[in-house]
Amino acid sequence: MDDQALDQALIAAGFEQIAAHGWHSFSVAAAARAAGLPLDRARARFSCRARFLLRFGRIADAATLAGADQEGPTRDRLFDLLMRRIDVMQAHRPGVIALLKALPLDPPAALLLANSSLVSMGWILEAAGIEAGGPMGQLRRKGLLAVWLWTLHAWERDGSEDLSATMAALDQALDKAGQVAAWLRGRGERAAEPVAEPGAKQDDAPPPPES
Repeated sequence: MDDQALDQALIAAGFEQIAAHGWHSFSVAAAARAAGLPLDRARARFSCRARFLLRFGRIADAATLAGADQEGPTRDRLFDLLMRRIDVMQAHRPGVIALLKALPLDPPAALLLANSSLVSMGWILEAAGIEAGGPMGQLRRKGLLAVWLWTLHAWERDGSEDLSATMAALDQALDKAGQVAAWLRGRGERAAEPVAEPGAKQDDAPPPPES
């Protein structure tokens, strides 16, 4: 078994343990034993629970970004990418939901996931053809993180097989994000307009040069 296969097997076993016993009782060693995986390799790949969360995030990123569509409107690409990420969560649904419910009682884990998710949002923006660097990129990453969290909250409550409620929530969140982005662009354009000096008339113009 190569490292990638071991990681996937341990993560699957880990979320089964979390679903059955809760995040606070979860241990990498117990998940490895349940999956019949060698403890030495599990220790090398997942030295602690934080590593488990980070590795799962990277696997989710890889599945989200693989084969990302380069055609079509940017909004449609964002929708597709975020639903790809939801599909990864859906594969481990009971365990992921148990983890999310436990996060308010584990601030370090919640902060770790928030920071990791912010990085992931940057990759998703870039995959959709949107610049994610610099101060504006930071705002975009935070905006997309808000969209993701809203969608994830809807997914937790969505018991349908086709995840129709989740898709509707994502659609609505992207609409609102687009409205905010348009408003910010408008403010930026107005701020860039030249300001007339006090007392100056807007229709004043310098006289033409003498011929």
